[in-house]
Amino acid sequence: RLNRDEGDGAWCPKEATDSQYLQVDLGRLTFLTVVGTQGRYAHSSGNEFVRAYRLNFSRDGLQWRNWRNRQGNTVLEGNTNVFHQVLNDLHPPLITRYVRVLPVPGLSSTVCMRLELYGCPWEDGLVSYSAPEGQIMMPPGFPIASLNDSTYDGTRQKRRLSGGLGQLTDGVTGQDDFLSSRQYQVWPGYDYVGWRNDSLGTFKHVELEFTFDRPRNFTYMKVHSNNMFSRGVKIFSSVSCWFKPHLHSSFRAERVEFRTVLDDRNPSARYVTVPLGHAASVVRCSFSFADVWMMFSEISFHSGKILLCSSAVNASSSPAPENGRSAILIGCLVSIILLLLVVIVFILLCQRVCKVLEKVMQSPGASFINPVFSFEGLNSDPHYERVFLLDPQYQNPAHLRNKLPELSQSAEASVCGGGYAEPDVTQCTPHQSFQSSAPHYAETDIVSLQGVTGSNMYAVPALTVDSLTRKDISAAEFPRHRLLFREKLGEGQFGEVHLCEAEGLADFLGEGPRADSRSVLVAVKQLRADATSQARNDFLKEIKIMSRLNDPNIIRLLCVCVTSDPLCMVTEYMENGDLNMFLSQREVESTLTHANNIPSVSLSELLHMSVQIASGMKYLASLNFVHRDLATRNCLLDRRLTIKISDFGMSRNLYSSDYYRIQGRAVLPIRWMAWESILLGKFTTASDVWAFGVTLWEMFTLCKEQPYSLLSDEQVIENTGEHFRNQGRQIFLYVPSLCPPSLFELMMRCWSRNIQDRPTFEGLHQFICAEREDAGL
Repeated sequence: RLNRDEGDGAWCPKEATDSQYLQVDLGRLTFLTVVGTQGRYAHSSGNEFVRAYRLNFSRDGLQWRNWRNRQGNTVLEGNTNVFHQVLNDLHPPLITRYVRVLPVPGLSSTVCMRLELYGCPWEDGLVSYSAPEGQIMMPPGFPIASLNDSTYDGTRQKRRLSGGLGQLTDGVTGQDDFLSSRQYQVWPGYDYVGWRNDSLGTFKHVELEFTFDRPRNFTYMKVHSNNMFSRGVKIFSSVSCWFKPHLHSSFRAERVEFRTVLDDRNPSARYVTVPLGHAASVVRCSFSFADVWMMFSEISFHSGKILLCSSAVNASSSPAPENGRSAILIGCLVSIILLLLVVIVFILLCQRVCKVLEKVMQSPGASFINPVFSFEGLNSDPHYERVFLLDPQYQNPAHLRNKLPELSQSAEASVCGGGYAEPDVTQCTPHQSFQSSAPHYAETDIVSLQGVTGSNMYAVPALTVDSLTRKDISAAEFPRHRLLFREKLGEGQFGEVHLCEAEGLADFLGEGPRADSRSVLVAVKQLRADATSQARNDFLKEIKIMSRLNDPNIIRLLCVCVTSDPLCMVTEYMENGDLNMFLSQREVESTLTHANNIPSVSLSELLHMSVQIASGMKYLASLNFVHRDLATRNCLLDRRLTIKISDFGMSRNLYSSDYYRIQGRAVLPIRWMAWESILLGKFTTASDVWAFGVTLWEMFTLCKEQPYSLLSDEQVIENTGEHFRNQGRQIFLYVPSLCPPSLFELMMRCWSRNIQDRPTFEGLHQFICAEREDAGL
């Protein structure tokens, strides 16, 4: 325990690395609110402590997650000496069974720590919920409200949350006016998860599914809902709930339906109690809209254990007398009532203890009670290693090659007319001609920058890098305190991408009146404090190169924060999100979509977007920049449907299934990659052209499915071997129903086996422009 100098007890890892951690098994799901640490004193013989640390947690011991606070930070303050204890409140609190403490490397040479964990048992039994991803509200004349579940610790895939817990179970209820709520120094709308009624396609309801640790007898559900009807927000009009007895069984046909009494007079947020009266381990509820928006801040369930008395009654093989049956029945009922009362009293006491504990922890200078849990121990497994989603070892496809046919020297040489002795792009000359001032690929090395999010931003010719980076950074230094964190968009090995609100940015950039202090949504790439010196240098190079890119269809670097750590670059963020999300939420424009007010997109708009992507890629190709990850997820849109090509896609968990992982290290967008990129690790503008063809295919299928959706990742890789052999057995993407025949012929040219047969981006741009003119659009 802390503040007790008994013996020599402390945990001292061999070295402060991510493979060294202290793991605690709490024995059951626990509501964890505070972590306390202290160094090793040991009667003046020790002088070791931890200056900073991170927390990993797991509810099942298999899937581990990183804890982060409400601002997205993962590092907790440690100790500055061996004497004083440091108590860190966890906002949000953790619901977990297993906890790992990882000292931050590089801050101390020798570290030791003692640990105390404060909390109480998680009696609710809820282990996860799934829901549609929350959305952003932009009310005219009011601050932007981000209604996403920002603390959700599960997976985010295809705009749906699954397998985790978040703001709906953190114990914090939202205020009446969600726009004026700025608790914990975060953004308006933070406390709520909200959905717009036209964002879910033809459905006018929101479906949430709740999974519990074991079957429970549910009495009722309480939903804290906003009702600010003046801004188009009301509580749900009705809800239908289905019940699944066991995790692997089916939902029962019977359901509970509950209709609310709508209130147009009182705008206060309120709890809505929904009676359930069923036993289940999984509950699925469908909430119907009463207005444009529906917002929840907290959902809780009240239940008792399932008690099976019938087995005791039926245990006797001979029939019991009538009065005996009555006595057994009465005794069973009395037992049930008594047990329910005990459970209710226990839950109420536990909730009260948790609230008192949290208040005590938040009051400065308070004296702390003895912790519920206190541990000094070391997990014996020393082989834990953090695996990052975004470590793009693009240049080493050795493991993929094991699945593919061996290539002879002559076969390799035939691809680009030269040998492939070195696995880099320099051996492949570009298939298009450049201006004389542009360096030739065969005459220069390629510099592959390690992006802060883990994605290689671009593969850039060294001469181009030298010419760009010899100058100072041209982007202006923006006041860091005027960046308000909204949510984390993605992360990589050396940094993170955040959605932020930049106050007065237009005025700062000279693009608005002096009195213009409005907030603007921006994307902020931030370098981690523990990033390597190489990553830091790459980050500064990326800033210099980004500051020189100037094209209406390339994401723009607005400003930087580099006078102090952490280093940040601020880029544009588009209101309509990425093209994949935008198109997948729409249908083909028709009289039906107009009559039913269904979000739609026209052929004219699709061709207009295609022209813009081709234009942006033509600009990059003119600089000999190779993107290497062109896809609809990396194309952002503003309100006017202007396309901006970016490189955020790989850093977002939403699109993690679009990338193929090799032994937990390399991640490759294989469904968009040319065969020579997968087989040989060759990336040129020609491989970008291949990816452009796949991007066009995505657009004209309205992003309703993945490319090669019927093939597994391994089959996609095997198909590249068929492209190389070119014996007519390779599989191509099918013709989208929206796609004009001439445009699909263009896609097929992009997927030509021989690099020289693929069109250039200049030719692609001209062709699609002509296609749009021929269509009279």
